[in-house]
Amino acid sequence: MTTTQRTTLKQRLLAECRRMQQLKADHARQAMLAVQESALEDHSAEDVFESFRETCQRQRDLFARQLDEALSGLQVLQRVPEARSPKNQVGLGSVVITNTQRFYVSLSLGEIRVDDTAYFALSAFSPLFQAMAPHHPGDTFQFRGQTYRIQEIF
Repeated sequence: MTTTQRTTLKQRLLAECRRMQQLKADHARQAMLAVQESALEDHSAEDVFESFRETCQRQRDLFARQLDEALSGLQVLQRVPEARSPKNQVGLGSVVITNTQRFYVSLSLGEIRVDDTAYFALSAFSPLFQAMAPHHPGDTFQFRGQTYRIQEIF
């Protein structure tokens, strides 16, 4: 893979992560607003209304936390293009190709697809990242009983 192809792939992976994270934020925001609107509707029985309103407030707080986490994730993704890890070293924004899987170090988003190829988006705080971080191409590392051989890092 050429340097240009690698750069393009990383840009597309980052764009897909941003899209997925933005969707999370949008869904949390919509759910939070829907619960808020429901709590403000007119209810006749005061006791039932108070209980319902408390339930709505708890749900709203839950969605607000989810929204805050999603927005924090978007902030992390804003720093990814600026993160320049040394060549052949795993860091934020790195693509790590092993004998069994392809990884993109960004946020914990699970599987993402670019050009019908699966990549596993993982956080730099995840245990899997911690296991692979000190290694270089050609090295092997173990995580949860599975052995990975790093073929390429870019």
